[in-house]
Amino acid sequence: MAAADAVAAVRAGAVDVALLRPPTDTSGLAVIPLYDETTVAVVPTDHVLCAADEITAADLRGEPILLPLDDVVAWAEAPGAPLDHRPETTKDAIELVAAGLGVLIVPQSLARLYHRKDLTYRPITDAPTCPVALGLPEGRQPQLTEEFVGIVRGRKPGSSRGQAEPPPKRTAREKTLAKQAARAAAGKVARKPRRAERGRR
Repeated sequence: MAAADAVAAVRAGAVDVALLRPPTDTSGLAVIPLYDETTVAVVPTDHVLCAADEITAADLRGEPILLPLDDVVAWAEAPGAPLDHRPETTKDAIELVAAGLGVLIVPQSLARLYHRKDLTYRPITDAPTCPVALGLPEGRQPQLTEEFVGIVRGRKPGSSRGQAEPPPKRTAREKTLAKQAARAAAGKVARKPRRAERGRR
């Protein structure tokens, strides 16, 4: 589905979980930050910016910038001169970059997704990163949700930190009975070799 429809799909129950790009309206969702993506500039392979492996915002000064309607880079003071025409989607903007109409600023994953032989991209070292998060319904099956959040953050399923409710503590009587059972079991194990020795004699 389109990225713009992901939040509504989770709220409606059409999907259980979705990858999101904050900032966006995530009311009603539990949001788990995952990682931050590098922001890059997509340009034709013969563009002057290809002379360096990395660029800065200053390198984009004066460059015509394509700003699609589904833009996901939250950069209030982005460099360059935004074009009046705004393509509908990032994919459409890629086509315009290939035609030599401007530069496109996107997360690195989108530059890879729409890769073309006649285009390349360069990381912008001083650009804001693009966060990626996991969104799932808030308040629905809270115990399972909390455990799932723990797993996403690196804990193993079933670990004490991943469970919403810790196991109940044993009473003093239960502890005493457990110790007595352990001692009895240890005594039986200790007596077995003696019986075997008597049999051999």
